[in-house]
Amino acid sequence: MLVCMEYFTLNGAQVSRIGLGTWAIGGSEWGAVSEVDAIATCLAIFDHGINLIDTAPIYGFGRSEELIGKAMRQHGRREDFYIATKAGLEWNDRGVFSNSDPARLRQEFEDSLRRLGTDYADLYQIHWPDTTLPVERAAEVLRELYDAGRIRAVGVSNFSINHVRKALEVSPLPIVTNQVEFHPLLNQRELLEYCHSRGVIITAYSPLGRGELLRDARITKIADKYGKTPAQVLLRWALQKGMIVIPKASSEPHLRDNLGALGWELDEEDMATIEAMNENKRIIDPDFAEWNLPYEQIA
Repeated sequence: MLVCMEYFTLNGAQVSRIGLGTWAIGGSEWGAVSEVDAIATCLAIFDHGINLIDTAPIYGFGRSEELIGKAMRQHGRREDFYIATKAGLEWNDRGVFSNSDPARLRQEFEDSLRRLGTDYADLYQIHWPDTTLPVERAAEVLRELYDAGRIRAVGVSNFSINHVRKALEVSPLPIVTNQVEFHPLLNQRELLEYCHSRGVIITAYSPLGRGELLRDARITKIADKYGKTPAQVLLRWALQKGMIVIPKASSEPHLRDNLGALGWELDEEDMATIEAMNENKRIIDPDFAEWNLPYEQIA
């Protein structure tokens, strides 16, 4: 039985506000996930009203996209999926660094579509701001792909307020999302307010605080009050703040558990308690993130 999923409209498409994050499925950071389990998880989304799957070339160095492609072929209806992927990170034996050079973006796009086995991306995102190049150069590539019908919407990821502001100034296309790490241990309030004021939806990754918050006594107390799990409380908090959330899941039961964040609400007192957890926490500002540096400066 389907839960009462909540949706946003992004550039004309209905998108589930809880998606499937596939960093774990890639396997390079979270341990091995079998191909059978990964594909089954991707296909299980439809049992729960989910259509959003978020991926990126860096997730397993292409494996996540390949597995999603296999799931779409097995399902047989590409249009049932809302696939969000990314570009703008390059990796080699010296590490990972941002690279939004137009030639690089075009190549990444073709590689992603080949792995996914599709001829378009529903949402295409710049994975990390590249401070070595004018953002206009990336925007031109996205415009070309959009005009050709190969991407349906444009988003960014890990963009600070300054990066979002600049991107909105020069982009010939509406930017519909900004995917950032967002949970109660980070002070991202100003970024959320700015993006919402400009019609940019925050997509929250790592909404559980990388697992740290699941053991927090305050979250556990609130969870007990509602008969929910700490994870469901944290996802509910993000949903009530107007975000899309993409918690990782590597199995159908894990995916199903995330849906326990739907169909109820935290009261104002509990929302405030959770919000206060980020007081005096540092503001995450990707202007100074390591991946913004050329690899010569990282090595």
